[in-house]
Amino acid sequence: MADAASTGTFLQGLERGLAVIRAFSADAPALTLSEVAREVGITPATARRILLTLAELGYVRSDGRRFSLTPRVLALGWAYLSSLDFAELAGPFLEELSAETRESCSIATLDLPDIVYVARVPTSRIMTVALGVGARLPAYATSMGRVLLADLPDEDLASYLAALTPEPLTPHTLTTTSALYDAVLAARADGYALVDEELELGLRSIAAPIHNPRGQAVAALNVSAHASRSTPDSLRATVLPLLQQAAAQISTALSQRGRL
Repeated sequence: MADAASTGTFLQGLERGLAVIRAFSADAPALTLSEVAREVGITPATARRILLTLAELGYVRSDGRRFSLTPRVLALGWAYLSSLDFAELAGPFLEELSAETRESCSIATLDLPDIVYVARVPTSRIMTVALGVGARLPAYATSMGRVLLADLPDEDLASYLAALTPEPLTPHTLTTTSALYDAVLAARADGYALVDEELELGLRSIAAPIHNPRGQAVAALNVSAHASRSTPDSLRATVLPLLQQAAAQISTALSQRGRL
């Protein structure tokens, strides 16, 4: 497909509007006009027009000085989630896998440089960060991220790693390009990825891909467990077969519904 910018079909105003929405976060839930302009890299006049438009459409609100998102923004993401039928199709498989393993189970998709959670069945709080649908985590430090990175074409994977500046989230986090490349290649060869206390101390997780009818990994399914209840070997021996079975069942269900 031709590049949108070169063909004159690229809408800069839409790009800037979406960038303004993304400027808000858990760390910055309310921003002034000048803060939005600075965060997005646009002029205050442009930021004002975009914010007033979003306010008119009901996506942001203002107290007179600071702007914040409204719940209507959730509809933008929900349209995507609904189109995938994850809640309807994957829910029973997630619940069954969680019951069999007695651990938390999740599904995520890749939105570089992150993974985005699209379905989750928690059993207990095992992370300091609360996770739910829409939550984002860095792909390089997660089992689901590595499974999905493993399915990227070689040139896309190389570009991702070249632009990456990984943070040492724990003393165990892989932070060199060569180590991460080897881990992704291992996930590609093995058909699963196991991350051992790289994202957070005390947390181990194992993930397998969910495929569409063309064999592409469109999502990943994982099981997360506290290190006190599991070892890498026990996850491979007892959880991995159940995980791969559930991933295959979800893949089949999505294919039968003509999704993805």
